[in-house]
Amino acid sequence: MRIPYRKPGKFSQLAPDPMITQNKFLELKNKLAKLKQIQPPAVAEVARLAELGDFSENAEYQMAKGRLRGINNSILKLENQINQAQIINIQATDTVQLGNVVTVESENKQKKYQILGSTETDPKKGIISHHSPIGSALMGREVGDIVTIKLENREIKYKIINISY
Repeated sequence: MRIPYRKPGKFSQLAPDPMITQNKFLELKNKLAKLKQIQPPAVAEVARLAELGDFSENAEYQMAKGRLRGINNSILKLENQINQAQIINIQATDTVQLGNVVTVESENKQKKYQILGSTETDPKKGIISHHSPIGSALMGREVGDIVTIKLENREIKYKIINISY
């Protein structure tokens, strides 16, 4: 069975954001170590299945080869991401920087956002990217500043209440 070809999307070929926290860096290293432990048994399995005969009719061999390709691809991506990584150093400043937790007020409601790189975002937990509309508008601002974010049909004003580290 052939896998259907799908045209790559607009964002499928973007390089991962190199800005990551120390915790994320360690998580990536652990993930890489686990994949490298899985790799030798997968190679041995492919070699064992290759001995069974005709490759074109050996479905087990084809599946094992596909798993090995997936493991190798994941290893290459993780190694590249680790090599390109830039660790976020949180510094005590008066302006909003990468890694800061910013408390903002809008329409008498307060929200907290932690500004990190694109690979670690989780809007439900209040972790936003420095490339997002809110994150980019807050970067470099100080406590008391009012930031206006333009959306499709309205504008939202945020007042920076606090910057923590």
